[in-house]
Amino acid sequence: MKQEGREAGLLAQFLAEDHRRLDALLQSAAAQPARVNREVYDQFRAGLLRHIGMEEKILFPAVQRWRGGTPLPIATKLRLDHGALATLLMPTPTPAILATIRRLLMNHNVLEEGPGGVYDLCDQLAGSDAESLLKDLHAAPSVAVMPHSDSPAVMTTLRRTLERAGYRMDADIGGNVPVPPMRKS
Repeated sequence: MKQEGREAGLLAQFLAEDHRRLDALLQSAAAQPARVNREVYDQFRAGLLRHIGMEEKILFPAVQRWRGGTPLPIATKLRLDHGALATLLMPTPTPAILATIRRLLMNHNVLEEGPGGVYDLCDQLAGSDAESLLKDLHAAPSVAVMPHSDSPAVMTTLRRTLERAGYRMDADIGGNVPVPPMRKS
């Protein structure tokens, strides 16, 4: 993988590859219109929660240490996105939920993978710590995944969490109304 004409660092390669793996799972889970492949979606769900955990519990704290205790300016936005994604994984998946996840990930992944993005910065800051951090990322545990909940409280929390992160559902959260394919903004 190359970034701006040079080879991406160890951390960027590993985390971007995990993005591609998760994107393929999400695509496969939503391959049939108006139907979600739950087996594949469950793999995506567990994988995305693990990925968020790697960033929140391993990567972001390391970056803050390397920056003398100062978090990345974009950390707040990334954490809002992570919260919205985790909340989107709570209810039973519908095509509208999958479309919202896909749209959020398209915007979010650019902030992390893009030239000068978070992953590139992590590789620059890590220096000789990159291999050690990569081992920690590889060793990150699987995340316990709770059963889906479609309770009114979950749906209210989902709407609020999406709004705080700057997103909204394009269809009724509780319905099976498909959302048109997302466009890159």
